[in-house]
Amino acid sequence: MIFPPALQSSAPVTPRPTTPLPFASVKAQYKWSFKGAEGSGSGTLALLLEPVRGKLVLEVFSYGDRLALVDGDPEHGYQYVLPKEQVNRTVPALSDLPLPLLPQVGSVEALARALALGDGLVVDQRDALGPVKLTYAGQDSAGNPIEVHLTRKRWEPAK
Repeated sequence: MIFPPALQSSAPVTPRPTTPLPFASVKAQYKWSFKGAEGSGSGTLALLLEPVRGKLVLEVFSYGDRLALVDGDPEHGYQYVLPKEQVNRTVPALSDLPLPLLPQVGSVEALARALALGDGLVVDQRDALGPVKLTYAGQDSAGNPIEVHLTRKRWEPAK
């Protein structure tokens, strides 16, 4: 299995309203790896986040193949495409997306906080820009444990 089943988090990531994000948008790229009962995999995760607008573009690659594409905002919904599974759907909210490589989040701001500040994730290594190595442990839809590791390779914020 190249793409893990959806994770179920015991506690959703919620934004910390007292800490403003230091950017209006960010382009980021991560190396990802996971292991679970149904197998393991690795690849690249590329993101464009605009927390104020709720805009998200996310691509998941493994061995040169695009496994997933997510594009959307709260006004128009979030379209997700899983080419290998011939899935092309739009959901009204980010929390409705099956994002197996990240914890369940309710907004793009919460996802930005998870990646920029480590909210809801275990931060294994930091540098001056923030978390470099992140770990997330959750469960797949069958209740089996899955562990995901993210390593930041690129972080380009815009003010």
